[in-house]
Amino acid sequence: MRKIVGGVFQSLDGVIQAPGGPSEDPTGGFVHGGWMFPVADEQVGAVIGEFFSRPYDLLLGRGTYDIFAAYWPYVDGEAAAMSEAFTTANKYVLTRGEQPLPWANSHRIHGMDDVAMLKSGDGPDLLIQGSSTIYPSLLAAGLLDRLMLYTFPIVLGCGKRLFGNGTPPGSFKLVDHQVSLGGTVITTYEPAGPVETGSFGATTSAREGERQHKMKDGTW
Repeated sequence: MRKIVGGVFQSLDGVIQAPGGPSEDPTGGFVHGGWMFPVADEQVGAVIGEFFSRPYDLLLGRGTYDIFAAYWPYVDGEAAAMSEAFTTANKYVLTRGEQPLPWANSHRIHGMDDVAMLKSGDGPDLLIQGSSTIYPSLLAAGLLDRLMLYTFPIVLGCGKRLFGNGTPPGSFKLVDHQVSLGGTVITTYEPAGPVETGSFGATTSAREGERQHKMKDGTW
């Protein structure tokens, strides 16, 4: 059985939109495209290289696939090796549409049943890059095995975030972490079951009783 492993670049306030360049994804009026590069460093680059150092297939949402397919097959120079690796890898694209997928080794899949079948079969691990829209469904189906977050020392204020509406509640356990010299916190998590709750201790004060009453009345 393969593992499904996500890799996500995010700001301190959780924005993941368009880390790669100004024209990558300006939807919603986002004006900070390319925000990652001024705050990244060599240590971050080394960890990203390690992420893609073993055999893999790619699991992508349609938007990220379109971004990749319009860029990676056409780059050369220092990025040529990554271009060739991405082109050679099988790319499984979660999409409801029937638009062509012209990039070599691209395969259309329609939902979590298809993902579960892929995961249960033979082959290398399935790596996710970007593709924030597929995480709620993966988590709800219990298919995500590991999540690597690169949290960069920058606040963007607005933009697309990793966990949007429809994300199911759940807890994670930390399995690895490091901090780069430039201040990027790189953390690796694995799902760890449902959310558990607790309390610092109950109080029966009159003030707390009043507060509880106001919350029930919608006046707090």
